[in-house]
Amino acid sequence: MRISETPVSLAEVARRAGVSSATASKALNGRVDVNEATRARVEQAARDLGYLPNSLARGLMGARTGTVGVVTTDLDGRFALPILMGVEDSLGIDRILSFLCDARGDDLREESLIASLLARRVDGLILVGRQTDPRPSLGAIPVPVVYAYAESDDPSDMSVTVDNADVGRRAARHLLDIGRRRIAQVAGEASHGASRDRVGGASSAIAAAGLLEGAGRVRFGDWSEGWGRAAAHDILDQDGDVDAILCGSDQVARGVLDTLHERRVRVPDDVAVIGVDNWEPLAAHARPPLTTVDLQLQQLGRVAAHRLQRATTGEIRGGVERLPGSLIIRDSTVLRR
Repeated sequence: MRISETPVSLAEVARRAGVSSATASKALNGRVDVNEATRARVEQAARDLGYLPNSLARGLMGARTGTVGVVTTDLDGRFALPILMGVEDSLGIDRILSFLCDARGDDLREESLIASLLARRVDGLILVGRQTDPRPSLGAIPVPVVYAYAESDDPSDMSVTVDNADVGRRAARHLLDIGRRRIAQVAGEASHGASRDRVGGASSAIAAAGLLEGAGRVRFGDWSEGWGRAAAHDILDQDGDVDAILCGSDQVARGVLDTLHERRVRVPDDVAVIGVDNWEPLAAHARPPLTTVDLQLQQLGRVAAHRLQRATTGEIRGGVERLPGSLIIRDSTVLRR
């Protein structure tokens, strides 16, 4: 979708679609007396031209409305909800109303939602991604945009995301601080930037401690407990001298713990285990409770909202802001005497 910085008239849309202005108006307003082929042609013309169907959209760069559009691609996902809570926390302080929309991972639906939000004269947009890999930029649109969790592929846009390299370093340094020296890593999917960055951060910390062999003990798989169980069996069979396992997520760590229990390996006495995410139902109720790195997603939402609020008052600053994680220490790494 291309959204024009200068208002596009209904007549231009009609000419592009080869229909009258009256027919174009009916099509864009959902009237039933327009056949589907014509409606589709008009809607495509509107998308191509970046037409905002509400006449009030011409005032987008004028008076502020005190509203913000928040579009997520993954409303049911575990990562989106705490980010959205943080956004609401920040906007609520200044009594800014947010319109929350779920694109359900559908690019066309996202385009339509964004056009609708702009037509309602929102002061800005926050786009919350499904994962931290870069997503396509919206390009030039008439309101400020902040990309949250999934950064924009345009470095001049405003993006707030997780510093996954820092997350990996924090996890590894904790294991090193408690005296672990033979550290294996069970990572998530190699195709995900978050997985690679966490491994990179952890490996750099391990290597900085002079443990070059340990820095190379990495297994990539997926983000499931099943992968954690399988990887732990492989580690015990192939690298039986490990004294710590650093996992790419809490789900993976739960699977690792299952295998260690099954193989009668004591945690943390024999092998310490650490995860990432601080997913409370998994981490706090693991056996033993799981040490993990919290991604601070609620804070990420607050920072994204704060940056948008500053942008709507004229202080627009591009670039990517990467937020650090926070270590949560539980019994899977610390001996309780």
